[in-house]
Amino acid sequence: MLLSVVTTVRNEARNIAALLDSLVTQEPPFEILVIDSDSTDATRDIVRGYEKKYDTVRLYRQGGTRGRGRNVGIAKARGEAVAFVDGDAIANPFWLKEIREGLHQYDVVAGRTIQIGYRPFEELERVELIVGGTDVTYPSSNLAYRKRVLMEIGGFDEWFVTAEDIDLNLRAVRAGHPIGFRANAVVYHRTRDSIFDFLRQALWNGAGRKQLTLKHGALWRHYRPLEMVRREATFWSLLRLSAALLGYAGYKYFGKPLPA
Repeated sequence: MLLSVVTTVRNEARNIAALLDSLVTQEPPFEILVIDSDSTDATRDIVRGYEKKYDTVRLYRQGGTRGRGRNVGIAKARGEAVAFVDGDAIANPFWLKEIREGLHQYDVVAGRTIQIGYRPFEELERVELIVGGTDVTYPSSNLAYRKRVLMEIGGFDEWFVTAEDIDLNLRAVRAGHPIGFRANAVVYHRTRDSIFDFLRQALWNGAGRKQLTLKHGALWRHYRPLEMVRREATFWSLLRLSAALLGYAGYKYFGKPLPA
């Protein structure tokens, strides 16, 4: 099975080589599609170097949201399935092998993402959203879909500022495609390297959660807030939660209305 690996990047000159080094040695057959969103650093130059060296690497340029970039990658993908990974990640050498095996059982497969960086940020867990008995918050830093499913559900919603992967997963599950989890499909993902970036990420994540409610209606009953607080009631988790709630409220009162 040919797998198309899609990564959307912007100003990832510091990290993109490490990602590509980890991808070009994966189990074939595969192709690597890098979608650059108007980087102003050396990202594209680095990718072009890999493009010249490896016939499996292709570079495209597309501005806009991450959802827009990923949809371009899906349209360009020649594989039977599309695996998504972030530009600041590093894939385990057996990542695609595990993803491929998972796709023999499921149409959608999520791997295990290990955060690396500042230790307090590493230990934070996702704020899970359970729909149809499935956690739909598996991030697109380690996620794979059969292309026919992406076509069936319409790909990523380009309206989302963040949480476009949660929206995609939610629609897939509701369309009858449960997400299979593959613990050995490991991707190492860098945490934010400053408090400012950490809080900014939390704010935008909160805004994305509000966008989910605008599109799908009230989702609070699908969260597990008591379990979340019981599991990770730390200074950093509560700070993240506070920033996310601020982002949620900010988008509620100042964000754009959902387009028709």
